[in-house]
Amino acid sequence: MLRRMRLLLISITVLAVVGVGAVGAESLLRVMFSWPTYIDPAVGFDYSSSTALVNLYDSLVYPEPDGSVAPHAAVRWETSEDGLTYTFYLRQGIQFHTGGEMTAEDVKFSMDRLQTIGEGYAYLFADVAETKVLDPYTVQFVLDKPFGPFVMALVRLYILDKDAVLAHLAEGPYGDYGDYGKEWLRTHDAGSGAYTVEEFPFEEYLLLKRFPGYWGETAERAPELVKMIRFTNAVTEKSMVSRHELEISDQWQTTEFYQSTAEMEGVDVASFPNGLVYFIMLNTAKPPTDDIHFRKALSYLFDYDQAVQYIFPGMLQAHGPVSSLTPGYKEGLFQYHYDLDKAREELEKSRYYDQLDDYPVVIGVNTDVPETEKVGLLLQAEAAKLGIDVVVQKLTWGKICELVATPETTPNGVTINVAPHYAEAGSMLQAKYHSSNTGTWEQAEWLLDPEIDALIDDALTTVDQEERFAKYGVIQEKIVDLAPDIFMVELLERHAYQSTYLDWPQLDAPNPVMGYNFDYRFYNLYSEKMP
Repeated sequence: MLRRMRLLLISITVLAVVGVGAVGAESLLRVMFSWPTYIDPAVGFDYSSSTALVNLYDSLVYPEPDGSVAPHAAVRWETSEDGLTYTFYLRQGIQFHTGGEMTAEDVKFSMDRLQTIGEGYAYLFADVAETKVLDPYTVQFVLDKPFGPFVMALVRLYILDKDAVLAHLAEGPYGDYGDYGKEWLRTHDAGSGAYTVEEFPFEEYLLLKRFPGYWGETAERAPELVKMIRFTNAVTEKSMVSRHELEISDQWQTTEFYQSTAEMEGVDVASFPNGLVYFIMLNTAKPPTDDIHFRKALSYLFDYDQAVQYIFPGMLQAHGPVSSLTPGYKEGLFQYHYDLDKAREELEKSRYYDQLDDYPVVIGVNTDVPETEKVGLLLQAEAAKLGIDVVVQKLTWGKICELVATPETTPNGVTINVAPHYAEAGSMLQAKYHSSNTGTWEQAEWLLDPEIDALIDDALTTVDQEERFAKYGVIQEKIVDLAPDIFMVELLERHAYQSTYLDWPQLDAPNPVMGYNFDYRFYNLYSEKMP
């Protein structure tokens, strides 16, 4: 009896291992992300959300590593001479996950819905006055004023299956459209992308399943399943990497984490630029950081060399609000540096100089990114030399997003990184400094500067790229002078990954647009190389 029991247990174990091995080796790609993840194209716009959207939905154009865009759901397009009318001709035969075919009606519905809800990437399309259906495969956007990078920005118009959304309306504030499908799209998709939602327990993970009817190119061994997992803690994540239970780590771990995982057999650390700039965003609407001289004092008190050498080794100090890799970056900008005397000089000009004890500076650091506490402590130590009390406040990413919704609840400083939504400097400048985008995680500065708004609007309405880039340069100079941020580093994206059996082609040509380095249809998983 005991012998039979042992044999039965052994058989069950072998079957379990073979089952998991087959999925893990041939079909399952597991990636760790900071959370939450919003998969509604009219809501999500952070890193993990953008990654999910890239895989669930198609856009009219697709961003290329060189910063250009290529035809995608649209095969071609035409632009009027005045830069106000864009006509796109759709690829025929694109199948939604429901089985229906994508048409111009779906494109119009997606743009109208995004503009009506007004969240996520909606701010990119504020100048679209009307979306017209010219025939089943031709859609036209009419702008009320020129928007130079309009075609570039269309990488963020993710096309929904109109019929699928309308079939899942609930009560809501949008008239006949109820909630516009927001509740359903929180955990389901209505896309035509290479993957569809298989499971989504919202607080835990997002499981994607490869869509067999996908029209586009896929790798020979693209994973059948992709599990985007919510980050919990570094110890668990490191253990998962070592046991080959995680193919790709998140990108927010410490240098020590990457050094130790690089020593594991079969594990490499990928490091590549992606346009990310890491800031301490300073709340310009709250004392004492509402004073420009106080902000400049903090900018001179931050020890950039220490940060680059010990916290972000191998990375570059940022020169301003835009990565040097992003088209439209202004070369030769003034660069703040650690200078105690200059900091004291600026502090003495501040109206808070004689009241420092009454105005502690609260710096919120993201507990999902362990290195950020070191950033806060570095500033705290240097600021103390001039009598400034810096209080380091540990916050989850979700809490940060909640607090930055109003100037009153936003801390004096918050550690946040921002990447381009499309491959131009205007994306960073509009997202981070235009007043229309306040209250989002990308803009905790609350600058609300009419001159900056006008300059951004003027640049974005400039159709000629060379002229537009020159205007971007002027804006960058003014932003640096206003010091609404401590411009820390241009981040390299780092991930520990299972190089033995995972082929990650984007490492050879990283994409400058956030989320697109995780287009899973291009990945290859080699089962015969599984440890």
